[in-house]
Amino acid sequence: MKKNLSFLIILFSIIIFAQQGNIRKVVAIGFLNVENLMDTIRSADYIDGTKSISNPAFHRSIPFDSIKFLTVEKYDGQWNDTLLKGKKVVKYQISSEEFTPNSSKNYNTQIYKTKLANEAKVISELGSQYTKTAPAIVGLIEIENRQVIEDLIKEPALAKYDYGIIHYNSYDYRGIDVALIYQKRRFTITNSLKKELKIFNENGKREYTRDILVVTGFLDNEKVAFFMNHWPSRRGGEAISLPKRNAAALLLKQQMDSVRTADPSTKLFAMGDFNDDPVSSSLKNHLKAVGKLKDLNESTPYLNLMFPLYKKGVASLAYRDVPNLFDQIIVSKNLISAQLTKEYSVYRTEVYAPAYLINKEGNYKGYPFRSWNGDQFTGGYSDHFPAFVILQKEL
Repeated sequence: MKKNLSFLIILFSIIIFAQQGNIRKVVAIGFLNVENLMDTIRSADYIDGTKSISNPAFHRSIPFDSIKFLTVEKYDGQWNDTLLKGKKVVKYQISSEEFTPNSSKNYNTQIYKTKLANEAKVISELGSQYTKTAPAIVGLIEIENRQVIEDLIKEPALAKYDYGIIHYNSYDYRGIDVALIYQKRRFTITNSLKKELKIFNENGKREYTRDILVVTGFLDNEKVAFFMNHWPSRRGGEAISLPKRNAAALLLKQQMDSVRTADPSTKLFAMGDFNDDPVSSSLKNHLKAVGKLKDLNESTPYLNLMFPLYKKGVASLAYRDVPNLFDQIIVSKNLISAQLTKEYSVYRTEVYAPAYLINKEGNYKGYPFRSWNGDQFTGGYSDHFPAFVILQKEL
């Protein structure tokens, strides 16, 4: 994997600078796979179906030891928000003990604090070579619950930016979710929701994975929408698992098309870990995200900003020793402009990989400096490089 990879981060920040005789305002949007940002407490999911689905208390993470104080019923049905209305049940996570002091990882408070500081450092720097500040909006992948996000945004590197949180628990079999954090002074939310991705194995049994997070709002008075993704992995093989990612692509397209149809002026950003490359069938044939400007039109209105980087050999991770660009940013065509205007358009997209995020020795030299080598905490950051897009407009 090339050492000179730029960070793939999506963040919102702001700066004023002179370029080619024009005064421009720039903002960064980014995302980061935080590689298992878990707290040290064994937990489970508690679903209180007597509350509204939009209420975070409908589905929340609770300490395992508190279950005995709850009145819950036995449930053997499918895990689905609609089916769980009116019920009070507990869903156990298969990895609930993996990141605890009593596990083989010896995951303790000291490691957790180091992990938080590491991720906060990366986030605070995303896009800063252009914005000179922290991003306004950041997508997060592989977080355990809302509490770890609250701990993250309180870190010294991030606390002064006053980030808000958008998060919903998913029914993912490992208990990991996607989320967004945003600078409250920059972004105003109008709506947020999660869309369950329903996929099934070869035996027809439901497999539980991450939801797609959909957030709409205003960035500097411009209507925008974000779609955070962490698509099903290639576990079992790329070909065998591809139908699951095709299903994710169709769900994402449905959500993007719906927002775009309701208001064509809304600027759309789909981002995350797609577990496929820009040329994979899921992204090309099902999401129909094109890689070249000439292919943008009303029937194919979404541009994969990572396609040019992929063609240059840029990667965001190495899966089974093969470089891949799974971490991607896809935008609607109204974000593309050949000229500087009074509305935001794409200025630059990068994969961000400063020296401290790259392994410098051993079998994984040149790979992302990940947090874990089996059960050993390395002091690293993530097994993915992050991504960002810089937007610009006339001041």
